Amino acid sequence: MSKLSGTRRYLALFFPWLPAERFTRSAPKPPDLPLVFAEKQRGALRLASIDARAQALGLRVGMPLADARAQVPDLAIVPHDPVLDQNWLDRLAQGCARYTPLVALDSPDGLILDITGCTHLFDGEAGLIDDIDRRLTRLGMTLRHALGPTADAARALARYQTRPAPDEATAIRRLPVTALELEAEAATALVRAGLKTIGDLAARPMANIAARFGADAATALRRLLGDAPSPLDPRITPPPIATERRFAEPVASMPHATRILTELVGEAIAALTERGKGGRHFRATFFRSDGLARSIAVETGHPTRDSSLVMRLFAERMDGLRDPLDPGFGFDMMRLAVPRLEALAATQLKLEGGEVRAAAMTELVDRLATRIGRGGVRKFAAVDTHIPEQAQLALPAIDAPPPTSWPAPEPGEPPLRPFYLFDPPQVIEVIAEVPDGPPHRFRWRRATHAIRRYEGPERIASEWWRRKDNTGLTRDYYRVEDNRGRRYWLFRHGLYDEKPDPRWYIHGLFA
Repeated sequence: MSKLSGTRRYLALFFPWLPAERFTRSAPKPPDLPLVFAEKQRGALRLASIDARAQALGLRVGMPLADARAQVPDLAIVPHDPVLDQNWLDRLAQGCARYTPLVALDSPDGLILDITGCTHLFDGEAGLIDDIDRRLTRLGMTLRHALGPTADAARALARYQTRPAPDEATAIRRLPVTALELEAEAATALVRAGLKTIGDLAARPMANIAARFGADAATALRRLLGDAPSPLDPRITPPPIATERRFAEPVASMPHATRILTELVGEAIAALTERGKGGRHFRATFFRSDGLARSIAVETGHPTRDSSLVMRLFAERMDGLRDPLDPGFGFDMMRLAVPRLEALAATQLKLEGGEVRAAAMTELVDRLATRIGRGGVRKFAAVDTHIPEQAQLALPAIDAPPPTSWPAPEPGEPPLRPFYLFDPPQVIEVIAEVPDGPPHRFRWRRATHAIRRYEGPERIASEWWRRKDNTGLTRDYYRVEDNRGRRYWLFRHGLYDEKPDPRWYIHGLFA
């Protein structure tokens, strides 16, 4: 039927009552009234979503809440929470990954699956759809679905098809022009022109459609008919290495599931060995028989092919979960993916054991990051800039670049930079012998400090190449020591020809 469809097949899933069914599933006592979800829109509370009973009573999404209550006094009103709806849709997408790795979110209430080459595992398309429908019905979800040669065609058929057709091409042409999902003005103009279905519109020259109704209308029509690409943006990019197990009888024991995960890790390590690579990211997904799934991921600071290390990290992660893994009625499938590979270089052990100590430190960082989060352990990395507060970054240790040498002070000389920097620098009051000279005395935190020694100035200009108007001020830094032997790092922000009254700051403390 189309130029671009080829042999690809797409399955669109549409959940018309997703917010209501999500709420009913999680509510301790579901309300025995028509359910509506309200949110503030354009200064008034309006219906953002409704359930099937509310629709049967004549309520519609977008109508004011006051009008809805006047029409149906007995309503269960719940604040609309799109974040919870999105999280639930994401969990449904995660569960649908058992059928194909290419699952895309069609927010806020749909999914699109690229099932090309996957249907043979379920005895064809009908068997796959029956399995999806059975699992989602068990979760309490109402489902409308449709197949199509393109993602846009499958989506439109799932959402706008009103009566069955002998084939997909006929069904697409029977769709109303609202399936193009254009702006209201363009859709109204199409209907007024007598173009009520996709078939009516497809019979007109595409150039005339673009000229009269806009380029968006022509593009949407071509994508729906398969004459233009409708790319799919999968929720998770297919990994380069993945292993899985499917079970005839669900696995209801976590120790048994852990043993199977160990086998999957071993298979993934063997695949990494064949490629001469190491893994940096490992993701295990446990598919429950009720249709839901749960993923657990671990990362390493360096590429690895050590299966025992990977399993220790998985054990750390699973032991630290706030919401422990629950097999429910059992896992009927498990998958291990390695989405991030890197070259694994050979290492030469030093006689004094330096490489051994480095490997132990890397393993410790991996375990800590797995237990307290990837941002919980940080490592400083040097930055090529002369601005003091920007000369280093605290990056997650698991993602930090290879270490580089830091500037070392000359032997016998004090450090050029203090150990501790204030962020931001703190304002101080300074008395100098001459306006542009070194500080003689300064007041900080209600205490006056008489300066006994100083070194400087060290003049640091602003990064003029980063400023369009070159308005940055010059800094004159001084290392000073007060009469009690305490050392500070002070600077004057601006020269007198740049600013009539430059201010002084304390930027750091020397040990």
